[in-house]
Amino acid sequence: MPWRLEDIDLSRIDPGLVKQDETLFFLLCSASFIESGSDLYTRNLVDYYRDDQDVADWLGLHWEPEELQHGRALRAYIEHVWPDFDWESAFNSFFGEYSQRCTLEEFEPTKALELAARCVVEMGTATLYRSLAEYSPEPVLRELTTHIRTDEVRHYKYFYLYFNRYNTLEGNGRMKVLGALVRRLLEIRNDDAECAIRHVLNHRDPAHANDKATIDRINADARRLVQRNVSADMSVKMFLKPLNLPPRMQNGIEVPLTRMVHYALR
Repeated sequence: MPWRLEDIDLSRIDPGLVKQDETLFFLLCSASFIESGSDLYTRNLVDYYRDDQDVADWLGLHWEPEELQHGRALRAYIEHVWPDFDWESAFNSFFGEYSQRCTLEEFEPTKALELAARCVVEMGTATLYRSLAEYSPEPVLRELTTHIRTDEVRHYKYFYLYFNRYNTLEGNGRMKVLGALVRRLLEIRNDDAECAIRHVLNHRDPAHANDKATIDRINADARRLVQRNVSADMSVKMFLKPLNLPPRMQNGIEVPLTRMVHYALR
């Protein structure tokens, strides 16, 4: 582990700096749910890459433990700041739905294209945690989200490394790779975070359980927070990297893709 939750002094948390921030609460809870369910996604990925010991070992021995630690760290923070929220019950109801959606059928049709799509997911999580670190007025949360963001960038690099290895064998052209990238990017707007926020709301405020207007407002507030607190430049460069474009071509499409990334993240 590059860092350990046990080495972070949670008693330094100042709840008064964040306790009244509803948008931050929902963002942290939804992120903690998805990270805490990553062992299911890891099993699917390990199964998909079971013939490649190198990839399967990295997923099981490094990626999964680090993702699960992200979930534990966020849960610990939430329970310290919002002790009245029943995190475990809300997570269990979320996982009951999430586990039905997280299947191999959702993967891209080839191993290289799925790795390219994973690069987009890691780009999105790195962007989320960078924005939370920029936004948070609370020092321990800044420390945690900076650690997690660093992990996600490193994970991106591994997925990119394995993508290049597989794409050399598969020979996918740029249009095929771009298709996988765009499909996964557009899914960010309709991904598991919305499912997580719905289950958080149902346990946090049962009077508004499954209320679409409330859920839409929370999602919109969360996207605005992310968009306001991070530049899309880093995200666009991470998005484009699997295409291995010549510099002139990359410069020509960065502007329209920056708009697309803004759309996906807001």
